[in-house]
Amino acid sequence: MHIQSIQQINKPKQEFKQERKITGYRGFAAGLLLTLMLAIAAKYLAMLPFLNMMGQLVLAILLGVILRAVAGVPERTATGIQFSAKKLLRAGIILLGLRLNLHDIIQAGPKVLAIAVIHIVVTLVAVYMLIRAMKIDRKLGILTACGTAICGAAAVAAVAPQIKANDNEIAVSAATVAVLGTIFTLAYVAAYPLLGLSEAGYGIFAGATLHEVAHVIAASAPVGQQAADLAVIVKLTRVALLAPVALGLGLWENRRLRSQSAAADNTESSNSGISNTQRNFPVPWFIGGFLLMSGVNTVGILPERLTADLLVLAYVLLAMAMAGLGLGIDLKTFGRLGRKPFAAGLAGSLLLSLLGYVLIHVMGLK
Repeated sequence: MHIQSIQQINKPKQEFKQERKITGYRGFAAGLLLTLMLAIAAKYLAMLPFLNMMGQLVLAILLGVILRAVAGVPERTATGIQFSAKKLLRAGIILLGLRLNLHDIIQAGPKVLAIAVIHIVVTLVAVYMLIRAMKIDRKLGILTACGTAICGAAAVAAVAPQIKANDNEIAVSAATVAVLGTIFTLAYVAAYPLLGLSEAGYGIFAGATLHEVAHVIAASAPVGQQAADLAVIVKLTRVALLAPVALGLGLWENRRLRSQSAAADNTESSNSGISNTQRNFPVPWFIGGFLLMSGVNTVGILPERLTADLLVLAYVLLAMAMAGLGLGIDLKTFGRLGRKPFAAGLAGSLLLSLLGYVLIHVMGLK
């Protein structure tokens, strides 16, 4: 009798735990489905005039921000949304490596590579100096600098885990770079007749200085096919430098954190027998995957159709991640954080454009 009564007491508890587990799974699935729906909506919106300059990734962030502001986000969906923002982000970055064909970059010549390297280095340094001068949050500024210098929202997403940036910093930086890129794209198209550049020269200029791949295509396509082809090749040369920049920033952030807590780390390491370098060395596995996929595309292992489909999947995963970030952003926080990074990004973008124009003339590529 006693045993039977205990079983009767435990039965509701077990049922409650089981019910909570099922509810958790449903909430996870709902969060995942919500980010997928926003990603698909962003993909189709990105096909519309003007919005195509913003691109699917940024539109996914904006849709997430708007949905949260207008309707709110159910708490039970948090786990699925976070999974998209964190895990799917890395998967998307890995597949994004399939965009790169290293043969095309090599064939473009050393001048194109030199322009890409100079632009990235100068922009990163200049924007970081502005960050310090304007007393902007360091991580927010670094993400804005990388998005401006390399490849917009994708660069922000790839660098963020390396410097341990939070969701607010990622979303604000990605949106800032997207708005700046859209403004400069419109300005480039309007200014083309006044620049005195050939079609090829303008393509190199656009690819070397604009932010997102979408911006590069939008700015170069109206000029001609040669401009568009060269612009994309130069842009992808900058994208190829994403991996070493992200790795370098990860090492730098790791070294900075070690130096801040050197005394505590030394004590702990001596007790555990593990060196600081072994314990704190960043492992950017997704960057390694990005490079691996680039090698796969260069060698031509995969059929072209499959590669194209995987790239579509890459952008869906990245858009889901961006939507997840947007769903975690409060508009008040966005407004508070975004002003100074926008000013620093604007200054960096102007410098990038001016430097690109000068280098094209100096290197005889006009």
